[in-house]
Amino acid sequence: MRVRTRRKRSGKSTVVLLTTRVNGTVSAIRADHTQRIQVGQALVLLDSTDARIALEQAKARLAKTVREVQGLYQTEAEQEAQVSLEQAKLAQAKIDYRRNHNLVVRNSVSVEEFEHSGTQVDVDQANLELAEHHLAAARAAVANTELANHPQVRLEAANLRNACIALRRTTIRAPVTGYVDKRSVQVGERVSPGTPLMAIIPLNQLWVEANFKESQLRNIRNGQPVSLTSDLYGGSVVYHGRVIGLGAGTGSAFAVLPPQNATGNWIKVVQRVPVRIGLNPKEVDAHPLRIGLSMEATVDTHDRSGAVLRADPQPRDVYVTHVYQDEDKGAGTLISRIIKDNTVMALPTRATSPPTSGAHPAQRIHFSDKDRVKTTRRMTADLSRSTQADPPIHD
Repeated sequence: MRVRTRRKRSGKSTVVLLTTRVNGTVSAIRADHTQRIQVGQALVLLDSTDARIALEQAKARLAKTVREVQGLYQTEAEQEAQVSLEQAKLAQAKIDYRRNHNLVVRNSVSVEEFEHSGTQVDVDQANLELAEHHLAAARAAVANTELANHPQVRLEAANLRNACIALRRTTIRAPVTGYVDKRSVQVGERVSPGTPLMAIIPLNQLWVEANFKESQLRNIRNGQPVSLTSDLYGGSVVYHGRVIGLGAGTGSAFAVLPPQNATGNWIKVVQRVPVRIGLNPKEVDAHPLRIGLSMEATVDTHDRSGAVLRADPQPRDVYVTHVYQDEDKGAGTLISRIIKDNTVMALPTRATSPPTSGAHPAQRIHFSDKDRVKTTRRMTADLSRSTQADPPIHD
């Protein structure tokens, strides 16, 4: 049994609308109507002056941030040194107070000098607490980070990467191979994201949409063979295809103004359902078609083992392009070079051990808590043991 239909504009293809993703002024157009273009080919060029300036600004901001963040690590080292200094001052003040306490009993020092030494202990204790708070704030700014992954550096690196991508997007490339049609863009035109520039029709992705009457669909199944002829070549050229899908609704159901069947003057009209038919690529290459051509399709319905509706088990990429995958190519190398060129001091990891006395100052930035207090403990250990029986510190 065969089912035949003949409808106008039954030839279909994917129509790719080329748009821009950045603002800009068109400076060049490298493709025109009917021209065949290859995937990745530059089709439209936008003036890149603004994008290049933005890229230079992003590079400068990253370099500035790298230097500022190094200052944060130095601030932490400075506050660590300040805490050690205040600890030493406090230890010395306690020694002076205990000594003056023993001397004032023998009238070797005045009471006023003794009181001053007690006040100095309180002052040095407060200074130590203040320095410890400053150290905590400095550590919070660089905690658990290295220079390259500090949040401020990462933020500016992301901005630089975005600027690189924006510059690359001033060259608009073809996402697929096909033929140019409906070119609307003009040189000198100011375009914004989403503005249609031209259409690309990949004629190697053609299919036929045959509109069968609803009464003809009873025996049509997926996978059934189809013979097709086109008015372009006449009956001398026969295309062979297969049914690859049936529409989920009639053509009128998706019309801009669908019929209102609830009205009293409704008249029954035989509806048609689109049936998608895949073509043999080799036959299409031998006799190229165009979208919108009239085709006559005849379906062989003897084999009805196929499904009426498709049941694709897993999602898959029906159409895909790789043109946009490498838009940030080279950005990572540029970021690493800027960080390296603006690193003016050696910043060790946070697990660095205390260096020897002859080490470079920049290598003494980050000590562990155990290493940081070792020196102070050594300075005050003997003093604490020798004054355990001394009177309490002045309040």
